Amino acid sequence: MHDIREIREDPERFQRGLQRRGEEFDVQGLLELDAARRELTKELDKLRQERNSVSKQIGRSKRAGQDTFDLEAEMRRLGEELKAGEAREREQGAVLRGRLFEIPNMPADSIPDGMSESDNEEVRRWGEPPRFEFEPGDHLAVAERLGILDFKRGGKVTGSGFPVWSGAGAAIERALINFMLDLQTKEHGYREMMTPFAANRDSMLGSGQIPHLEDDMYLIEKDDLFLIPTSEVTLINLHRDEIIPESCLPLKYAAYSPCFRREAGAYGHTTRGFLRVHQFNKVELVRFERPDDSARALEEIVRHAEAVLQRLELHYRVVKLCAGELGFNASICYDLDVWAPAEGGRWLEVSSCSNCEDFQARRAGIRFRPGGGGKTEYVHILNGSGLATSRLMVALLETYQTDEGSLAIPPVLRPYLGGLTVVTATDEENWS
Repeated sequence: MHDIREIREDPERFQRGLQRRGEEFDVQGLLELDAARRELTKELDKLRQERNSVSKQIGRSKRAGQDTFDLEAEMRRLGEELKAGEAREREQGAVLRGRLFEIPNMPADSIPDGMSESDNEEVRRWGEPPRFEFEPGDHLAVAERLGILDFKRGGKVTGSGFPVWSGAGAAIERALINFMLDLQTKEHGYREMMTPFAANRDSMLGSGQIPHLEDDMYLIEKDDLFLIPTSEVTLINLHRDEIIPESCLPLKYAAYSPCFRREAGAYGHTTRGFLRVHQFNKVELVRFERPDDSARALEEIVRHAEAVLQRLELHYRVVKLCAGELGFNASICYDLDVWAPAEGGRWLEVSSCSNCEDFQARRAGIRFRPGGGGKTEYVHILNGSGLATSRLMVALLETYQTDEGSLAIPPVLRPYLGGLTVVTATDEENWS
């Protein structure tokens, strides 16, 4: 959420930022709404002064034994005008606040211009693409051959886009989650959290998921609760409307959750297999930082997400997104794309690491109090996938398949699987 005072002071800069994103927004209309609200506030202040003056006159007249009928009638008239004016002021304030909630964050000056994936800036690559002496199958072919993934039964239970992992597939998924949580908590200093998998409307608004993405969310209408699209929502709102002592910063949280996304539009289109599903698992990283520390913290959170891919020995790249590719809340964002070698090879996004600066903190009312005293300030909030398992599993299935039709287990996951080194079709022969 933006500070209307900053927009008022430099509307041209604000408009340029929106144009970099490819956003159409009536900044002049917003400023006119703001001006009307401020003018009404001035009028109400004058009415309050008049009412106070009349109130004092009534007191003096009563002490002097004078008639106060006319003064009391004027007092009632002013009170009625104030009541009506304050109602208009609340209405105008709600409209202005609603408009501000609809505006995305400003892109950082350091990110490239552009409107599509081709305009993103590749920062670095790690590792080498795997080489095969056979024609590698895609993730669906590998999983189906091993009998560890079942979209058909998932569709029967819930609907399309809800997969069922079984046997070794379910165990590998669980191993990935435990490995990632252990890595982020034991080595990178994040505090593990287990938060609700549903969030109320204030939480969704505070984290910036609604109103712009409300159609992509699963809504439990009876209770007006949303199934979360990421635990970023719940982690941020742990501190909604709080003032955090500066000595407590940074706060670094890691949480596992299933993630639910209808994919009605903004999250993308339906894609074959596990590349685009309505439910998937993710370990999320969220940090609350001092403003002066957030740029450094973003580079750190990217390295922490990269560490997952490095330990799994998967080829990947880091990409800085252009202005037109940014998510709604982000000022600057790095994507981690892992290499999936089947069908000629392709990059799959498995993590987005964003610095939202004070954008979400303003929406959620999260401040910190400087240790030396003084006015409270908004924290900077960062988030990063550490990682999402859906596309990660795609890369693992395609990278670690063997010419014998089995699946090798990355060494880092073997302790989580009782020492298992390979999955074969015979291991799953009872699943049909």
